[in-house]
Amino acid sequence: MHHFIDRRQNPGGRSLGNRQRFIRRAKAQIKEALDKSIHDRKLGDVANGEDLSIPAKGIAEPRLRQAANEGQRGRVLPGNKEFVTGDQIKKPPKGGGEGAGKEGSDDGEGEDEFRFTLSRDEFLELFFEDLELPDLIKTDLREITSVVYRRAGFARDGTPANLDVMRTMRNSLGRRIALSRPEGKDVATLEAEIKALEETTEPDLEDRGRLDALYEELEGLKRRQKIVAYIDPVDVRYRQRTPEPVPNTQAVMFCLMDVSGSMGEREKDLAKRFFVLLHLFLKRRYERIELVFIRHTHEAQEVDEDTFFYSRQSGGTVVSTALTKMMEVVRDRYPADTWNIYAAQASDGENFSGDSARCSKLLAEEVIPACQYYAYVEILDEREFELFGNPDAGAALWRSYRDVAAERENFAMKRVTKPADIYPVFRELFLRQGQRERV
Repeated sequence: MHHFIDRRQNPGGRSLGNRQRFIRRAKAQIKEALDKSIHDRKLGDVANGEDLSIPAKGIAEPRLRQAANEGQRGRVLPGNKEFVTGDQIKKPPKGGGEGAGKEGSDDGEGEDEFRFTLSRDEFLELFFEDLELPDLIKTDLREITSVVYRRAGFARDGTPANLDVMRTMRNSLGRRIALSRPEGKDVATLEAEIKALEETTEPDLEDRGRLDALYEELEGLKRRQKIVAYIDPVDVRYRQRTPEPVPNTQAVMFCLMDVSGSMGEREKDLAKRFFVLLHLFLKRRYERIELVFIRHTHEAQEVDEDTFFYSRQSGGTVVSTALTKMMEVVRDRYPADTWNIYAAQASDGENFSGDSARCSKLLAEEVIPACQYYAYVEILDEREFELFGNPDAGAALWRSYRDVAAERENFAMKRVTKPADIYPVFRELFLRQGQRERV
């Protein structure tokens, strides 16, 4: 038999094994408290861990105790027939005092709530437990790259605009020194000496011999200057720049949601879960991720997160207003050449008559070309899902979007009916390109 001894140290002075056993034992209560905390939590803060409070009743460790009617036992006090060694005495019921303490429970067994902190990994594991969330960091996201031209030394060929004069002249000087090219001042000195001898009125034989020697030396210098050029093509250098792809490290996520009267709390909760999953996914990939919330009825508004999820304003449904508003924000703050743009739209599929065709046109001509990826999630109840089981069947908005999805690889659409559908749908939307083709 093999024995394995775990010698890893416990983090932060805690017993990791006991902590995990406690979480498994109290999982139902923790999950209930977690769901309540998610409802009031910011989308961008969802992965930072959480402080939870659960009732202390029911989380005590199992313990051994002596049976009351069997075996040998010792009495605690003379005449005691109720307690045995190891029993715990319950708190007495609330008395008639009028202190400032908190009111007890109606059965006299009130206890303080047990409060503890979930780590980031524990929080994500419990939050996505029903979605069977895998290691998202291994999943691929399509990513655009920008090109930056960086200095890459010098080249012998290039355009005049890239000519490096300093490097060229330095190469020329080194070559002229190495090949002993005569300098201009040497030629000028000889010419001045020859001129002085030529101006002599009565040159003697020695002067004539000297003059002939100077002529010969001057001719040699000039010949050497012609052979060794001042600037040779081998001296010329051009600044070289090579394109280097640089992945964009910033992304923006647009959350678009229909908040008309047909989108109830259930639909909004499902939409929020999908947006949370997408945000966590992008957060793993990009250093900087910004969120833009756009809600729409018959008109669209950019709002904060609280208004996006919890506002009770309602009205008609014109989906194209949300797409138009999104493109306005993109043009104003998030140019597509420097930002990775992602968008997720949640709706129940209802739309104003005739507006669905305008939506498909906006998507195909403006929105999709600017986006890395656009995901549309239609939230239905189970009866509607059975009715629209065929992917080609659905309301006018769904049918219009189907035409766009058939032509655009970076646009996908799915339907969800319950929380357990969200991660499978998300996984289908963000499969790697090769895997999606095999599927």
